[in-house]
Amino acid sequence: MAEEVKLFGARRSPFSHRIEIALKLKGVSYEFIEEDLQNKSPLLLKYNPVHKKIPVLLHNGKPIAESIVILEYIEETWKTNPILPADPYERAIARFWAKFLDDKCIPAAWNACWAKEKEREKTMEEASECLKTLEGELKDKKFFGGDKVGMVDIVANFIAFWLSALQEAVGADLLTPEKFPVLFKWSEELVGCPIIKENLPPRDQLMAFFRARLESSK
Repeated sequence: MAEEVKLFGARRSPFSHRIEIALKLKGVSYEFIEEDLQNKSPLLLKYNPVHKKIPVLLHNGKPIAESIVILEYIEETWKTNPILPADPYERAIARFWAKFLDDKCIPAAWNACWAKEKEREKTMEEASECLKTLEGELKDKKFFGGDKVGMVDIVANFIAFWLSALQEAVGADLLTPEKFPVLFKWSEELVGCPIIKENLPPRDQLMAFFRARLESSK
């Protein structure tokens, strides 16, 4: 019996994209179901009644919600091409950095780009500190996972691609090769990976979306 794998997501969402990266790295075939985030489908609301948001992975009729939880599920279900280290301590460290990204770094970068003028300096400083911490962890490695893409790289996809489009669209100056050369080089390496690149939304469309949001907020 063939496995049934469906992903409810949105092409412009970095959280959906995380799941696509993991599934593709594992060689898992799946059906992508595009959700209109302004008009969510009854199926999405049924499968994620608590948060009512994407992504949701449906595996043989069983729904799993929240991107980090889904990544862990994928890792435990399909053993090929692991995205977490085998060593328990190193696995814990990877989970720590994934949590740091979701709890601190990504919200800080997002807030810095959307901040009003009077709050811009403070929010940019907070985001820069987070990026500086990430750069210190990356050190001289190609990826956070070492020589290959791992859990932390997948979770950091927002920093690698979405942040670049967002900061250009709103006129922010956060992740640059001058400020963060190591992290910037990593972002280029990650976005250049074929498995990651092939499912990214068109950059011009993403920038247009951010610019429209900026205009509507004025």
